[in-house]
Amino acid sequence: MTANSATANRVRTGGPGEDGTKIVEHAMGWVLVVVVAMLVTRLGLL
Repeated sequence: MTANSATANRVRTGGPGEDGTKIVEHAMGWVLVVVVAMLVTRLGLL
């Protein structure tokens, strides 16, 4: 079994693609950070 045939048999599970744009993931991560920070401050947990 070669490396090429081993990777061809792998099943995709619906995760993020290898060729997707990283800027969108980065921006959504920062949006999540800001939303959590606003929630924490509004609830008075900080």
